[in-house]
Order: sequence, then C-alpha cells, then structure tokens
Amino acid sequence: MSENCNDCPVNARVDSLAKEFDRYRDGSGKTHKEMFERINALEQAKTSLETKLDSIDTQLKKLVDYMETEKDKPNKLLDKLKENSIWLVLAAVLGMALARWGL
Repeated sequence: MSENCNDCPVNARVDSLAKEFDRYRDGSGKTHKEMFERINALEQAKTSLETKLDSIDTQLKKLVDYMETEKDKPNKLLDKLKENSIWLVLAAVLGMALARWGL
C-alpha cells in the first residue's frame, strides 16, 4: 500500500462523510438557535402570566375582604334596629308612666 492515497475509494467516502457531517452540524446549529428562541419566548410569556396572576390574586384578596365587611353590615343594621326599638319601647313606657302620674 502506498503512503499517499489520493485516489483511494475510502478517501472519497471520508470526504463525503465530512461534508455530510458539516451539513448536519450547520442544521443542528440552526435548530438549537430556534429552540433557544422558543424557550426564551416561553420564559417571557411565563413571566407575563405570573405578573397577571399576582395582580389577580391581589384583586381577589381585596374582593374577599370587601365581601366579608359587606356580610357584616346587615348584622350591624339589624343590631342598630333592635337597639332603636328597645329605646322606643322604653320611651313609650316612660311616657305612659309619666302621663299616669300627671306629669
């Protein structure tokens, strides 16, 4: 076998494989770049969604707090109505007692 094998059939196949490998490497580089761009877009979308969810959580907490205070209002109104009714009855009884005594 000679040291210099320019016309070997194996040499042609090696060159062909080297070119094919370069094509695959270029293609995989483009594919990886696209994947990283997609991942970056997904991370940005995730950040945006997290911000929106935090805002929704804050608004929901405010709404729940408001609902709790509003739920207590009818009870306060009812208590005030009872208190005024008691004072009205006491005033009527006291008025009748004073009217009987002639005052």
